[in-house]
Formats: sequence, structure tokens, C-alpha cells
Amino acid sequence: MSTPQPITYERIMEMIHELTLSQKETDRQIKKTSKEVESLKTSVGRLVENMIGGGNIIAQFQALGYDVTAHSQNKNFGKKGTTDSGEIDWLLENGDIAILVEVKTALKKDEIDEHIERIEKYRRYGNSSKKRLIGAVAGAFVAEQDINYAHKRGLLVIVQSGEAFKVLDPPPGFVAKEW
Repeated sequence: MSTPQPITYERIMEMIHELTLSQKETDRQIKKTSKEVESLKTSVGRLVENMIGGGNIIAQFQALGYDVTAHSQNKNFGKKGTTDSGEIDWLLENGDIAILVEVKTALKKDEIDEHIERIEKYRRYGNSSKKRLIGAVAGAFVAEQDINYAHKRGLLVIVQSGEAFKVLDPPPGFVAKEW
């Protein structure tokens, strides 16, 4: 057996340099992967938003008794860059009512609460014509407890179905909250 050679200062510095280069490459790969994942997440989100609005969403709301005739996507309101502003994913409206729809790939309870806050902001800062406001949430993946939570909070719920997306029939006695 041979005896191990002592590690020299030069070899230690070389190893540190190699490790530093390796770490820089790893960091670069992580940044690249993170950007790709974020881009994919954004694309999936846009796809879900377009599936919601691209189907027969107006006809479904009309079948529920809401005479909506116009719609817009990504509606900004309030003074941009302030806490008094926001964006509505889909705004369905007619002369006296507006339905504000928040779309998520996977809808969760905290996003339901955030949408209710957004509706309140819209009522204060974006509802210049003082229409009656109805809230709705939509998602490709929505757990039963989140559907129930949204209904308890007075929101209509839109979920993925065999037809693309479908506005669920509200439970008996349900009244959509107006803001």
C-alpha cells in the first residue's frame, strides 16, 4: 500500500476553485430551471383563464338568471401601483350587474378570501357605474371543501367538467352575495 501524499496549499486552492466553479454552474442551472418553471406556471394559468372565458361561460350565467351580455379579460381597476388597484381575471356584465371571476389552476381557501377582498376594492375603486357585483371563483382543480367554503362566502364556483368548465348549481337556498 502506498502512503497518502500530503495535500499541498496549491492543491487545496485548486479544489476550492473547482468547487466554486461547480457551485456557480449549479446556481446557473437552478436559475434557468426556476425561470422555466415560472414560465410554464404562467402558461398553464393563461390556458385555464382562456378555457374559462373561451367556452360558453356567458350562456351558463344566463342560464342561472344573470343577463350578462359583455365580457372582458384581465380588467385592471384603480390607480395602478397602489393598494387601491387590482385586476379581475374575467369581468362579465350588463347594464346593472357585473360578475367578477378569479381564475386559478388549483383554487385554495386563501385565494377565495383574496378574491373577496378584491371584490371589495373593485366596489370602492373600479365600479364607477355602481353596478351590483357578484363574485365567482374558477379552477381546473378545486377540492370539495374549497367549493363549500366559496359557496358559504357567497361566491359562485366554476370547475372543470367534461365540457371544459361549468358553473356549478348553487346549493338550495343559495343567494349570491352582492357587493
